[in-house]
Amino acid sequence: MEIKFFDRKNKCYKTEKVAGEKYLNWTYSSPMGMKFLEAVLKKKVFSKLYGHYCDCSLSKRKIPGFIREFSIDTKEFKRHDFRNFNDFFIRELNKDARNISLENNILISPCDGKVLAYDHVDIDSLIQVKGITYSLQELIGNKNIAENYTDGCCLIFRLCPTDYHRFHFVDEGKCSPTQKITGHYYSVNPIALKNVKKLFCQNKREWSILSSKNFNEVLYIEVGATCVGSIIQTYTPNNDVKKGDEKGLFKFGGSTVIIFFQKNSVKIHQDILKQTQLGYECSVILGEPIGTTFVK
Repeated sequence: MEIKFFDRKNKCYKTEKVAGEKYLNWTYSSPMGMKFLEAVLKKKVFSKLYGHYCDCSLSKRKIPGFIREFSIDTKEFKRHDFRNFNDFFIRELNKDARNISLENNILISPCDGKVLAYDHVDIDSLIQVKGITYSLQELIGNKNIAENYTDGCCLIFRLCPTDYHRFHFVDEGKCSPTQKITGHYYSVNPIALKNVKKLFCQNKREWSILSSKNFNEVLYIEVGATCVGSIIQTYTPNNDVKKGDEKGLFKFGGSTVIIFFQKNSVKIHQDILKQTQLGYECSVILGEPIGTTFVK
């Protein structure tokens, strides 16, 4: 299965180079693979064991080949003396690697990845892929909070294993403590999303609310995936944060950040909404403008 996305910078469609593509296709598209998935791969113990391997010094030898295969720009790295693969995976970037748009009326991408955008959402029928839906209440386990986002906006950012794997705040404000929900460790790749019903609601996830200066109450949800050893929150709850400040990071694996905005809080750029309607994700990087404050 080819995964095509829209490259916003060059205004063209590209095919994603997928880490472990053959494994993903076999696992999520064959009867034997699905049995192995249910018996082993989705379990916490598998991701935990693989996470331990990525934390050991032996895994360091994977780094050069990974960088070459996926053409990762090493000039962006803050440092190069990685102790193991996870140390490389959660790498920080140097200050010049990303340009954060600081204007109050500009909504920025909170991370590197591929984004889908949905406006005027039905919180009881959120789209996973065509024909598969889930509810916000199922996703966060809180009906009262979910109802605050009726007819609002939903952004789904998919981080590939090749991406920078830290996520950031889209505005200044204060963020609530994180609520944690245990779950499985399915892949969040589009191949998996087409074959596992209510996948986001089944995976391990965490959520919190940013009381922002310019975009009202912003609901952040971080979703783990296969081989993601941890979702690590690095912010301090209820303290002031600035736009672009780091919120947290994912250890090894593809992962997802889902953000909900309340009704009449944000206006997403038209090209992203259009590509989503056409069935394509858009590539974005941290700090890139993706919307503006809502103006009546």
